Amino acid sequence: MKRDAEEFDAFYAASAQRVLGHLAAMTGSRAEAEDAVAEAYARAWDRWASVRECDSPEAWVRRVAYRIAVSAWRKTVNRFRAHRREMAGRQVEPTSVNHVAVVSALRRISAEQRQVVVLHHLVGLSVTEIAAEIGSNVNTVKTRLARGRRALAVHLSDDAYEITGGGRQ
Repeated sequence: MKRDAEEFDAFYAASAQRVLGHLAAMTGSRAEAEDAVAEAYARAWDRWASVRECDSPEAWVRRVAYRIAVSAWRKTVNRFRAHRREMAGRQVEPTSVNHVAVVSALRRISAEQRQVVVLHHLVGLSVTEIAAEIGSNVNTVKTRLARGRRALAVHLSDDAYEITGGGRQ
């Protein structure tokens, strides 16, 4: 087995960069090529006893890598087509300016404040429910909620703040 590993290592060292270059040129994506080539060499190692007997083990790896890349591409295309079929005829609401403003403002406050603000105002949980969900006490939730609202108010106009339910307790 040690001799096989040394032989395979030498094969890999001599051919991997070349195969990667070939596959990157064929697929147009170095990242996809790297993934496919790594998988192809893993398969070659699993079958090394037969792959080493091929006329060109490098050609075997290149062919397998290309098939892996094409298979991944087909899966992506099929997922995209399925998504398009699923979404056909559905109306997607455009993103409002207010939505963008709220998301932007939420990103600017602390994670703890953001969590309770979202759970309270967007999910609709009570302070007690939030405390139970996040494993905290009610007073901590109230404090984070109050501070979160104040922090959001700095980043939102009065109109946008009212739309998010900022005035609700």
